[in-house]
Amino acid sequence: QVQLVESGGGLVQAGGSLRLSCAASVRTVSSYGMGWFRQAPGKEREFVAGINWSDGSTYYTDSVKGRFTIFRDNAKNTVFLQMDRLKPEDTAVYYCAAREGPIYSSTYYYAYWGQGTQVTVSS
Repeated sequence: QVQLVESGGGLVQAGGSLRLSCAASVRTVSSYGMGWFRQAPGKEREFVAGINWSDGSTYYTDSVKGRFTIFRDNAKNTVFLQMDRLKPEDTAVYYCAAREGPIYSSTYYYAYWGQGTQVTVSS
């Protein structure tokens, strides 16, 4: 059983920064793909960024490229999402997700989810 515990959400002004954390309780984390998703009110949950733990390869949705950075801390089994130059349209509940194998951009492939953390960007 994999448990994901997120932290780091909050309220920030447009142009500001936040860092989200996702601590994973998993025995062999190197075989996992980790993703960040977000869901705004009335919208479907969407892929934001992902990282393959084995080699550190990363992927981003177009709207966050150049502003968000996903990275991992191997010693702490923790994945981070550094969000810079935030925009009001980034406002959503952000979820960490994990799957055995490489990352995918669809929620369908992820068996494990965190509880979600609210990110609100004011204009």
